[in-house]
Amino acid sequence: MTSMSPNLALNEQVARLRADGRAIVHLGFGESRLPAFGPLVEQLCAGAGRNAYGPVAGSPDALASTAGWFARRGLPTDPDQVMLGPGSKPLLMALNLVLPGDVLLPRPCWNSYAPQARLAGKRVWGVPIPVSCGGIPDPAALRTTIGRARREGGDPRIVVLTLPDNPTGTLAGADLVREVCAVAEAEDLTIVSDEIYRDVMHVPDAPFLSPAEVVPHRTVVTTGLSKSLAVGGWRVGALRVPPGDDAGRRLREGLIGVASDMWSTLSGPLQQVAAYAFADPPEIRARLAASARLHGAVARAVHAAVVAAGAHCRPPTGAFYVYPDFEPVRAALRLRGVNDSASLARHLLDELGLAVLAGHLLGDDPQALRFKAATSMLYGETAEEQEAALGAEDPLALPHVADTLIRVEEGFAKLTA
Repeated sequence: MTSMSPNLALNEQVARLRADGRAIVHLGFGESRLPAFGPLVEQLCAGAGRNAYGPVAGSPDALASTAGWFARRGLPTDPDQVMLGPGSKPLLMALNLVLPGDVLLPRPCWNSYAPQARLAGKRVWGVPIPVSCGGIPDPAALRTTIGRARREGGDPRIVVLTLPDNPTGTLAGADLVREVCAVAEAEDLTIVSDEIYRDVMHVPDAPFLSPAEVVPHRTVVTTGLSKSLAVGGWRVGALRVPPGDDAGRRLREGLIGVASDMWSTLSGPLQQVAAYAFADPPEIRARLAASARLHGAVARAVHAAVVAAGAHCRPPTGAFYVYPDFEPVRAALRLRGVNDSASLARHLLDELGLAVLAGHLLGDDPQALRFKAATSMLYGETAEEQEAALGAEDPLALPHVADTLIRVEEGFAKLTA
């Protein structure tokens, strides 16, 4: 039996604490806290009449739009290479059930990768990330870990990458992506590239190299609308299999077989949403750009706060996370009873009212003083405040955003004051 996913458990804990009157700044849950975009809501309502079971992989209009979405991002794609599901999470689980072999993960990484692999009966090996970024395993460490896993009787055949990364909020550069792809090619690994944050790059048109551009024959790409368009509760995910050969076709057939017994099909109204959103109409592109600007501005502000408090932290460039390391102030934290990631997260919540996700819950070293801080729930408590933040030239100047960031800055400063 598996326990509840730690980020979901923390989210529920924060809700209970707030209901009891505690003032908590929620940095522990990676939800894009923005209102649903009006045109998306209109499409959802317009699709309400699509109440019949549709094709398992997705309706023709949604598959065509999704193929076009990938193509416009440098990955020429046919509709029969893609499929849709109720969020990218079940699609990733289906991959674990269909792809053979054990799993290699960057360390730290999103907290559902390892449990999903274990639920599918796979063994998991964590590989440290490079100094410069997260989301990929360090190439040299990846080679070493593959050898160790095989000596221990494992069968490592899958490596998961996250571009941009949750939890570090960074994007691996082209050279590192190519190095990891070279290891995958040499060791005959399938790459699962989770690119759900691809449309949440803080700088417009920032360079982005997908492993599917380097080794297309061995790369599966997943994405979705939850993060970029703030519709996590709607659950719209998409997947692209390798092009042009029997292996990709067989993989998609296997995934469709799993889907047919797990979720049947993405719901009809959301097929209509997917067909619209993945087509990238101008209003969607504008919404994506505004959201990315906001995510970047607030993530940089939180990054500045943890660095001012004495932490090392990679500067965020995508998604909406920072991943500080408070090792430089370990001596000061020890005086407060903080010795590891669990006690650091507990102290921040209990004493300072800051909810974060402890690093050991993401596969990191339990003794390290690291955690994930999600910055995407700091835009306001109401839809009106959130829309104001989204439309502001300087969202950090808005009182409701500025006041929350002051609480964040003061909370981290008190760690070592």
